Amino acid sequence: MRWQRARRSDNVEDAGGSGMRLGGGKGLGLGGIAIVVVVALLMGEDPLQILGQMAQQNASVNPQQQSAMPSGAPEEREFVRAILGDTEDTWRAIFQAAGRQYQDPTLVLFNGGVQSACGFASSAVGPFYCPGDRKVYLDLDFFEELADRFEAAGDFAQAYVIAHEVGHHVQTLLGVSAKVNAARQRGEQVEGDNGLLVRQELQADCLAGVWAYHAQKRLEWLEPGDLDEALNAANAIGDDRLQRQARGQVVPDSFTHGTSAQRVRWFKMGYERGEVGRCDTFATARL
Repeated sequence: MRWQRARRSDNVEDAGGSGMRLGGGKGLGLGGIAIVVVVALLMGEDPLQILGQMAQQNASVNPQQQSAMPSGAPEEREFVRAILGDTEDTWRAIFQAAGRQYQDPTLVLFNGGVQSACGFASSAVGPFYCPGDRKVYLDLDFFEELADRFEAAGDFAQAYVIAHEVGHHVQTLLGVSAKVNAARQRGEQVEGDNGLLVRQELQADCLAGVWAYHAQKRLEWLEPGDLDEALNAANAIGDDRLQRQARGQVVPDSFTHGTSAQRVRWFKMGYERGEVGRCDTFATARL
């Protein structure tokens, strides 16, 4: 991927990290996260809140673990600035064409744990977007785990992860996130293989595909194998695959992100034509 062709964003911040790792070492990991998420959903609890509480407890037990700056070499940070910058250029143009104005999100790099408007979160939750402060949060160590443990290496795989979180920002600007949160507050069931959370996540995958289409058309920066990297990453973090690896069985009622096949399908849906209108996962009967 010739990511050096992209404009660099000025909306990347460094946040001092707590250095907290659930369970020590590299942390709980995606497999461990899947177990926590499944148990939390079965108990009717918020998985993010439970992971945050676990991280805070870990901090009190290991207060000596401190990190002043996020991990990642300068080139990795430059890469993040390039990808974020291109998402800004892409979505500004798409919004302008629709008669709207795109508001850039901020991407926060951290290490171990971070405080956001959505509460405290450990690196164990992976990259996430907080609609409360309209920021994307990323611990660069996640990319190492994605490559080593799940064999989803590559710069375009990493770009897909960032673009997916930016997709959630687009949903916030379009009012999608507010509608899903309102449904949750009304007590509606939002989890499950046909639930609103899965539809929201798959739409973010599709929006990441829309970005990839326009970025390639503008910059011609993809090299042979790059698209496969993104599809491999989408496949690697499907609910069914994570649950099977973590507990040996799949629990569709606890799905929050969609299956591997669904995540691949919706990224492809956005990438094929670059049309936001093709990303209405809430209206389709077939995910």
